[in-house]
Amino acid sequence: MDDIALDVSVLSGLGDIAAAEWDACACPEAGSGRPRDPFTTYRFLSALERSGSVGKDTGWQPRHLIARAAGEVIAAMPLYVKSHSQGEYIFDHAWADAYERAGGRYYPKLQVAVPFTPATGRRYLTKPGWDVTGRAALTQALVQIASDNGLSSAHVTFCTAEEAEAGAEMGLLHRVTQQFHWENRSYADFDSFLADLASRKRKAIRKERAGAAGFGGRIRHLTGDAIRPEHWDAFWDFYQDTGSRKWGHPYLTRGFFDEVHATMRHDVLLILAERGGRPVAGALNFIGRDTLYGRYWGAIEDHPFLHFECCYYQAIDYAIAHGLSRVEAGAQGEHKLARGYLPVETHSLHWIADPSFRTAVARYLDAEARAVGEEIEVLTDYGPFRKPPAP
Repeated sequence: MDDIALDVSVLSGLGDIAAAEWDACACPEAGSGRPRDPFTTYRFLSALERSGSVGKDTGWQPRHLIARAAGEVIAAMPLYVKSHSQGEYIFDHAWADAYERAGGRYYPKLQVAVPFTPATGRRYLTKPGWDVTGRAALTQALVQIASDNGLSSAHVTFCTAEEAEAGAEMGLLHRVTQQFHWENRSYADFDSFLADLASRKRKAIRKERAGAAGFGGRIRHLTGDAIRPEHWDAFWDFYQDTGSRKWGHPYLTRGFFDEVHATMRHDVLLILAERGGRPVAGALNFIGRDTLYGRYWGAIEDHPFLHFECCYYQAIDYAIAHGLSRVEAGAQGEHKLARGYLPVETHSLHWIADPSFRTAVARYLDAEARAVGEEIEVLTDYGPFRKPPAP
């Protein structure tokens, strides 16, 4: 395949390609079940575009890359022109400030990512058998577009470890950051998970769950056709409240949730806390082939420990009941550690145009990677799980 000529083109949106062509690269495994990663599917990315969550005046302008061999789509890349660094979760604000203080123009830049979604997954979407050739073609095109247009940089965020290694070999800078994930060690139920914890941590979680249960209502798991329009109306209120406090304004439009309901409701787990016959809090999760992805939380009433219950413990309950391997509860949050979510590495790749700035960023990334590695080691050792007896 190395001798096959590839043609790489740029799309102004997913409306310029058939869903089947995109998904043959993004989720070829979906022919035998649920996609491994719901976020790079045509349905999710096009929901962002059709709802106006990305596109004109959002700072996320789609410019997806498509690689073809003899007219057949063999690789794709979700690419955006960014005019800011919001909604990325592997942040480069300090880089932008330093670059502009030195007289450069950092924005616009190129971003290979799933907007507003800090979940690890493939960013080089290749058909089976085209991994090496497709990655090389997409990387070359990405760098060429940035260079030809005088852009400061290109970034590939929340890629897989394998992609990060391949990208580094192609000359991109590799960044290591961290998140907190829960791993299913073949638990039969929540109590068997608790049995793995140190006694003090086990008691603390039981106390939190008992406290959350005192909010005076019930917690429901809704997926598929059980999710009704009124549930999305309630969750929109929760999301607006959280978004306005965290980011100043919500990233997603109300229409995004309608699009998700139309095309992805069977890939959604909506956890709602209801009191007095109405939802008062909730957490939105997406279901992958072996992972539950926690995405958004919100509430219109404040109740002790209800956030932990809906976002972390109910997610663990669901993962155990459905045989999922892990729960990824989103970005940041060392408070997750005490609740059984351990630190893991996350990866990104970066191309910097200016040689001097690239050297400075490379030095920073080396130091950051060492610090992250040390922190993961310390936090893992400090985690809630029982320590094996000393030999």
